[in-house]
Amino acid sequence: MLNVSTFRLAAAAAAVTLMTAPATAETLRLAHWVPPAHTLTASTIVPLQEAVAGSGLEIQVYPGGELGAGPLEQYARVLTGVADIVWGLQGYTSSQFPRTMISELPGALPDGMNGYDMIYNAYDAGLLDAEFPGTVPLAMWLSEPNVFIMRDHDIRTPADLAGLKIRVSGSAAAAAVEALGATPVQMPAGEIYNALQTGLIDGVITGSSAIGDFRLDEVANSYTLGAPLGRISFYLLMNADRYNGLPEAELAALSAIAGRPLSASAEAGWNARALQVIEQISATGDNTVYTLTDDEAAAFAALTLPVRDAVVSGIEGGAEVLSTMRGGM
Repeated sequence: MLNVSTFRLAAAAAAVTLMTAPATAETLRLAHWVPPAHTLTASTIVPLQEAVAGSGLEIQVYPGGELGAGPLEQYARVLTGVADIVWGLQGYTSSQFPRTMISELPGALPDGMNGYDMIYNAYDAGLLDAEFPGTVPLAMWLSEPNVFIMRDHDIRTPADLAGLKIRVSGSAAAAAVEALGATPVQMPAGEIYNALQTGLIDGVITGSSAIGDFRLDEVANSYTLGAPLGRISFYLLMNADRYNGLPEAELAALSAIAGRPLSASAEAGWNARALQVIEQISATGDNTVYTLTDDEAAAFAALTLPVRDAVVSGIEGGAEVLSTMRGGM
């Protein structure tokens, strides 16, 4: 039989255990729409999870549209709290991000500058605030250079594109495609495979990493590198109320990697994947992988580089944004 003294000792021990036990970990829901094997996981999600693990903060990932189908709705999901963190492309809702998407334009990124630095130069200067209401960017970065990914069409000159239907991710690439005499067709990346296979489109402008991430090598057979076609911008956003409401230690851990550090990891991952994919498709022997000569690239540049200046001039404050992005260049 338990005596009073023993009971009191047991109760005291239990109270100490409750007082010293760690608080229940905070869990954040991160939603995206691509498979877990996509470049996003190793380059961006895993480093984020590892950076906050010691703080007790947990990040639960919902890939493949598990928290809602449709990549165009990603911003709405984080804003309304369906997810705490989302990954997406500014280009899918281009009208919301006109200033950010200046970074995507042909010739916008200076040689030797990182894409994430370009975007954060403008963001840190307060020039992009209006484009991210209710959210905190955890990372923003650019892809590797866009390339032509074609089915049964070899691209060597702008004339080779005349009348073709080319898939684009957003308004920046669409403007470049129109300047080259082709018809831009905007659709999410997950729809490209079937569109190429069925002939709905003739080709794609996107980064070469997408060839591997979306198995486009199964339906495309001709790739042209070296044309100035711009890049693609990405975001990893968190609901602002959720971010600001985190306990102090968890917020500190998240803040330490958010911004340029996580963006650097993401961009490096995209670039590394791009190089890997180019090596793979070049080695198969059943693809045409062609890098334009300087003179051939110049013929494309004569049409695509003026697009940058035309688009920038049509955006209020666009010239200041581009100059700030480029570090005053």
